[in-house]
Amino acid sequence: MIGSILLTFALAAGIASVVMYFLTFRGMTNTLQIARISYHVMTALVIISASMLLQAILTHQYQYRYVYEYSGGGLSFGLLMSTFYAGQEGSFFLWALFTAVTGVILQQYCSKRDDLEARVMTIFTLAATFLLMMISPALKNPFAYIWSEPTFLAIANINSNYLNAPFMRNFIFNDGQSGQSFVKMSSELYDLLSGSNIAISDFIIQGKGLNPMLQNFWMQIHPPMLFVGFALSTVPFAFALAALMKNEYKDWIKQALPWVLASAMILGFAIMLGGYWAYGVLGWGGYWGWDPVENSSLVPWLIGVASIHTMLVQKKSLSREDSNGAGEFAKTNLILCIMTYVLVLYSTFLTRSGILGDASVHAFTDPGYAVYIFLVILISAFTILGFGMMVYRWKYLNTKIEPYKSYLNREFALFAGSVAIIASSVIIIVGTSAPIFKQSVETTFYNQMNLPIGIIIGLLNGFSLLLKWRANDGREIIRKSAFSLGASVILVVLMIILAEVQNFMLLLLTFSSAFALFVNLEIAYKVIRRNKIMLGAYVSHIGIALFLLGVVGSASFSEQHSMELPKNEPREAFGYTLTFKGYEPIDEGQKFHFNIEVKKGNSTSIVAPVMFFSKYNNGLMKEPDMLSELTKDLYISPVSFDEKGRKEVLSIEASVKPLIGLVWAGVLVMVFGFMISVIRRAKESVR
Repeated sequence: MIGSILLTFALAAGIASVVMYFLTFRGMTNTLQIARISYHVMTALVIISASMLLQAILTHQYQYRYVYEYSGGGLSFGLLMSTFYAGQEGSFFLWALFTAVTGVILQQYCSKRDDLEARVMTIFTLAATFLLMMISPALKNPFAYIWSEPTFLAIANINSNYLNAPFMRNFIFNDGQSGQSFVKMSSELYDLLSGSNIAISDFIIQGKGLNPMLQNFWMQIHPPMLFVGFALSTVPFAFALAALMKNEYKDWIKQALPWVLASAMILGFAIMLGGYWAYGVLGWGGYWGWDPVENSSLVPWLIGVASIHTMLVQKKSLSREDSNGAGEFAKTNLILCIMTYVLVLYSTFLTRSGILGDASVHAFTDPGYAVYIFLVILISAFTILGFGMMVYRWKYLNTKIEPYKSYLNREFALFAGSVAIIASSVIIIVGTSAPIFKQSVETTFYNQMNLPIGIIIGLLNGFSLLLKWRANDGREIIRKSAFSLGASVILVVLMIILAEVQNFMLLLLTFSSAFALFVNLEIAYKVIRRNKIMLGAYVSHIGIALFLLGVVGSASFSEQHSMELPKNEPREAFGYTLTFKGYEPIDEGQKFHFNIEVKKGNSTSIVAPVMFFSKYNNGLMKEPDMLSELTKDLYISPVSFDEKGRKEVLSIEASVKPLIGLVWAGVLVMVFGFMISVIRRAKESVR
């Protein structure tokens, strides 16, 4: 009850802050301090209520429906904490928490810049307030009591000492199909328990637990990182609308760019952590399956990355002495910053509306009609607000730019690169949205459509850095790119001769990725000797090039076999000798390691995939394991285990994935490059 009251007051404080900030923007002089206090009150109440929910989880207070549904005894401390955001209510709560805290930092940043605070915080606080509406008592209240709506609890989770109470016979039901018994928890039963002086904490002794698919180390890192990225994506949106509110466009790029970079860095890293989770734990056999939930996070990241490049062009155009108007690509940048946040909201709608329930392995279930309608209202409101203001200010968003003497310049290359990235995002969002229209697309759709775009992005990645602003000499570009072009051709020839690759499109992708890699390495080597803080863009581009080369290698040269391993009988695969040595219980007998001895030459290792039966979903759960080497992974996914006669036989899917390390190395290098860029742009913004 107290948690619900605190969230209600937080919502009221948020609404008050929005109103006071807007009145400050409109010229009232005595409202700014009230707006600031209201925002800090909202943030404090959100932090306190979040702490209360976490404390309820850690102390197993199953009187709260959310705590019962997603947590339970037996979970490690880290996993128990991660149940905070395992369900819809908690995930919205975490998003609201990170947004509120981000707003405190943003408020301090804007307060030192003329009238920026009132404009930016009006929009940002409005976004935070909408999130608080989502977790209000009227919608997805994380503090709702378990008896507020009738629900059936597994009888195993009820204290058996109370099952023989006379009034309990009316609340115990049996499922004829599964043979399981349940207790119907309702306000009526709660009143009877209270009248008998039986506390709910004594009556319900165990929670439903956490989905076994989520019981992994990465559950503690990936979702929080994702929601930090979502929270940060609100900031460029607020800056864009703040510029439209004042109809002034010279300073907003400099102010917003560090936040755009930070949002892209964290959201991109979160997405790749999810890919690593899928690769190492979920048994998909890869790091990316074009799952709709994966795609829904990827699309706003792609739009954010596209906006970085066109924002650099606008920033450069505004720095010229003869510049006037809004700057080059002003409309484009405002639209992209608006679209990034709108697509974050759209991804939330896809993953939490129940639409993807049959299309994705890890979408949330149907949240209910009221929440569904609210999500539609949320998307519509911010879409109309953003693009409505764009239409209103459209005639002012013009600038007089001297026509290009030729399109061989950095401005056009960056714009073309952004167009390519946007084209990829359009393809992905079309495929991901297909379930809305009761349609579906195969993964080949994404692969085939994005392959040509990947080639273009690789080439533009390299050539854009060789070009100067405004105008260039074609012969000079050829001279600058000679080494990178030659090295890339040599790499492609080696792939044809040594690896016997014949797929023309993959060879083109290899060439373009290698070209981007060599160009960026060459420039980075020169830059590092002069000014290390300028390295950011080149390092991040190196990471992208390494990632693409890793994708080519892992996709082109992977091999896979299904095989049976009778106990202690060696089998050959991919140059390895695999011998099943038996199984052993882990996690107090709840799971089992199936130990496979892997020999190659004088080297011997143990690969131990996991299988176990989950009572949570009444199914067999499987977790892969792998042997990671410098140039490849031996990846083993368990399929089944049988006793055939006197023989124990383990069935597996075994595969070799070459150059998989380049994928993860590329991600880490890219994130490191973003970090350098964020620091550099932040310093420039302060000046």
